[in-house]
Amino acid sequence: MAEEQITTATATAKTVRIAPRKARLVVDLIKGKSAAEALAILQFTPRAGSPIVAKVLKSAIANAEHNYDLDVQNLVVSEAYVNEGPTLKRFRPRAKGSASPINKRTSHVTVVVSEVE
Repeated sequence: MAEEQITTATATAKTVRIAPRKARLVVDLIKGKSAAEALAILQFTPRAGSPIVAKVLKSAIANAEHNYDLDVQNLVVSEAYVNEGPTLKRFRPRAKGSASPINKRTSHVTVVVSEVE
């Protein structure tokens, strides 16, 4: 039986303090792009999720290079998605002794890079 060649590497950031809805806007920009191009796009995207997604992408690239000996020049962002993490529930005092809820949402950001010949 031939030895299988692993051509994908993954990185995940869990319980990141940004709403999944906001992080998905950034993640959708880099799907299918080359790793270098994706980093350039994230560097110049003026959104709160950009540095977070960039950090996860850099980690995925480092994992590919260090753990699987993949060529960094041939890496492509094959998958990138944001799942909902645990929500921090807070309350804001309102008039007449009532309260309204505040949901501080968190995200799990995952980036998968693949080597393409």
